[in-house]
Amino acid sequence: MAGPVLVFDSGVGGLSVVEALRRRLPEVALAYACDNAMLPYGVREDDWLVARILAVCEAAVAASGCSGLVVACNTASTLALDALRDRLAVPVVGTVPAIKPAAGTSASRHIGLLATSATVARPYTDRLIRDFAGDCRVTRLAADSLVGQAERLVAGETLEPEVLRRALAPLGDWPDLDTLVLGCTHFPLLREALEAVVPHPVRWIDSGDAIARRTGQVVVEPLRRPAIERGWVTGPNPALARGLAGFGFADTRCLTLS
Repeated sequence: MAGPVLVFDSGVGGLSVVEALRRRLPEVALAYACDNAMLPYGVREDDWLVARILAVCEAAVAASGCSGLVVACNTASTLALDALRDRLAVPVVGTVPAIKPAAGTSASRHIGLLATSATVARPYTDRLIRDFAGDCRVTRLAADSLVGQAERLVAGETLEPEVLRRALAPLGDWPDLDTLVLGCTHFPLLREALEAVVPHPVRWIDSGDAIARRTGQVVVEPLRRPAIERGWVTGPNPALARGLAGFGFADTRCLTLS
């Protein structure tokens, strides 16, 4: 029986991937699951995270009856993608920072990676840069504070412009940096606000469209819209439920983990 495409993230970052999926696959029904009770993932131990990601994704796949899982989280993808594919019977699509397309479009050959501290420091990121941006200078910029700003935005709270300015201020030291990878799925939700405070113009690159394109290739016979599109959370949060409703997930429920 056909089911929706399930998008999973630690928080609301996967909603930027939902937007990309809506654009590329407008006829496909979606579901959303986030582990909001354990946000943020970046401060937790890797072994604990792998076990937690497996537990939440297994519960969400069972609850949603999905036809495919999109892991819209860089941390979860780099740590648990292989384990998820071994454990689950549905196709699993992962997320990686868009280093390759950024290197392909940069004229100055100086690109930036705006991501969480965990993603900036992971060996997986080193390999991406080595394999796909070997002829580029890649400046890494940790911006953990932006995760909270994206969560505020979806919850209907006011953004803090000074937090955004501080996160991007170091770019003023690199006027030749012409392309900026949004290496956390939370960050594209803030793009309009970030454009207003960036020290100089840059080309913004994220993984959303590539994820949506890959999803369309590997998920077979997904549920079609119109259909009930549900959100799943690990901890009750009325503001989060309202935010998910704004992205089409009007029915939000709590996951039961085994």
